[in-house]
Amino acid sequence: MPGLNVSLSFFFATFALCEGARRASKALLPVGAYEGFAREAMRTLVELGPWAGGFGPDLLLTLLFLLFLAHGVTLDGASANPTVSLQEFLMAEESLPGTLLKLAAQGLGMQAACTLTRLCWAWELSDLHLLQSLMAQSCSSALRTSVPHGALVEAACAFCFHLTLLHLRHSPPAYSVPAMALLVTVTAYTAGPFTSAFFNPALAASVTFACSGHTLLEYVQVYWLGPLTGMVLAVLLHQGRLPRLFQRNLFYSQKNKYRAPRGKLAPALGDTQTPAKGSSGQEPGRSRVEGPHSS
Repeated sequence: MPGLNVSLSFFFATFALCEGARRASKALLPVGAYEGFAREAMRTLVELGPWAGGFGPDLLLTLLFLLFLAHGVTLDGASANPTVSLQEFLMAEESLPGTLLKLAAQGLGMQAACTLTRLCWAWELSDLHLLQSLMAQSCSSALRTSVPHGALVEAACAFCFHLTLLHLRHSPPAYSVPAMALLVTVTAYTAGPFTSAFFNPALAASVTFACSGHTLLEYVQVYWLGPLTGMVLAVLLHQGRLPRLFQRNLFYSQKNKYRAPRGKLAPALGDTQTPAKGSSGQEPGRSRVEGPHSS
């Protein structure tokens, strides 16, 4: 129990530190620097919290759900995920310089997270942290299946994540934030035994790329190319095209909302006859019959 309390304290302290740094950055930095760099770096820093704490699977999934809830509420739409930034670029919602700035911030934030984690482990505040510190130099790979299967799993996770994100991007946060948190938790529970279900290239690079068991090229195929492929497929399925690259819809035909009737064509404006003065206001197809008492 003391080790658990220390780990939870580390997690919540990291989150509070990042939230304070985010608010200070928002107040002090220009809008462009904050939106493109600072908030991505802060979110990436806190993203490593559950994995760095060395928690068990049940507690890890619970913290993962709470983490995504907190992120959706507090961190101003920052993703801390390179594939989300690339999705915004392919959707023509972000410029190339803005995308590169976000990617740099995510890489910097992940490096800062690793440094902070190793510093916390070095303090040896609990037996669990002592064990994590000893295992840091000889960690085991998070990829526990073949490379093709792992790439397919990461691509499927990223496909479901990005397709849901696209469908919910205009929904109220009261619905979209819990839905995305639940989706990430269920995906981590389902695909975790195979690849740990990162579907986040920055997070995977920090957690498992330095571990033995596979080469760097194999890690890149699984944890970078897999999520990137899943993201591209999700955008194609949702939009029918990649707006940054194609103007024409590749999958879905654009049908006219209003269809013309199949009967006779309506007469032209010039061919319309003006009704006689005496028959104005009468129903079409009926002629006026003059009776013997008509005046």
